[in-house]
Amino acid sequence: QVQMVESGGGLVQAGGSLRLSCAGSGRTFSTITLSWFRQAPGKEREFVAGASWNVGTTDYADSVRGRFTISRDNAKNTVYLQMNGLTPKDTAVYYCAARRDDLPSSNKNLYNYWGQGTQVTVSS
Repeated sequence: QVQMVESGGGLVQAGGSLRLSCAGSGRTFSTITLSWFRQAPGKEREFVAGASWNVGTTDYADSVRGRFTISRDNAKNTVYLQMNGLTPKDTAVYYCAARRDDLPSSNKNLYNYWGQGTQVTVSS
């Protein structure tokens, strides 16, 4: 089993930055894909960013490309999401997810493990 715990969410003004962290336990994270998704009220959960185990392959949603950066530290079993230039449209609960395949995917149904989520609120 894998347990994943997100942290770093909070309230920030538009234009500000936040860094989310997701710490995993239960198995090595070195050979699986780690990704971030988000879900705003009344909307479906959507892909934000993903990174393969060696971070040789990353993928971003068009809405965050150039503003968000995903990174991971396999030695610490942790994945990060640096979010810059935040706007109110980025307000959502952010979830980290793990997939037993070394390729990021925007399809949430392909992920095997999920964290509990952390709230990000961006005020205008």
